[in-house]
Amino acid sequence: MRAEDLISTQPTPEAVAEALRRLPAPPPEAVEALRGKFSATQEQASSSAWPTFLEAARRKRDSRYADAPTSHRPVVGPALVMAKRAFRLTFQPFINEALRRQVEFNEAILEALALIHEHQRVQARTQTLWRQEVEKRLEQLDAHLPRSGPEVVPPGKPSGQDAGAEPARRKSRRR
Repeated sequence: MRAEDLISTQPTPEAVAEALRRLPAPPPEAVEALRGKFSATQEQASSSAWPTFLEAARRKRDSRYADAPTSHRPVVGPALVMAKRAFRLTFQPFINEALRRQVEFNEAILEALALIHEHQRVQARTQTLWRQEVEKRLEQLDAHLPRSGPEVVPPGKPSGQDAGAEPARRKSRRR
């Protein structure tokens, strides 16, 4: 469907407003039932806590800063640690600039994943509510149906045939 197909000049907005004014007022119990359904599906304020599966990634999103350097070597270890610290101190502005866009990307991806997770949570909740509503309506419909079920026809005997009569033979395809 194209946008041009959706745009129309008939009926005019005034005609639609007039038709709405002529509609009868709905019963109050129907209005309350509808409000109850809307409030049940209305999105609740999401918690500020991040989803548990994103917590580790959130702590590691800033790749510009490394852990404190260590070394397992007994003699030259302290000298290596001091050299690593000096290197990091000297070149930290360059490291920050080189990884700035990566950090921005990491933050954007984490925000998008958190948003997707929140949408999926809300969608699952809404689907559950709709499923419960449909099941409730089906139970109401079942309650109004008569209890006698359809007549059961035994397998192999089409309805309308006499139980004692032999089934009609088919014509043979041989000549």
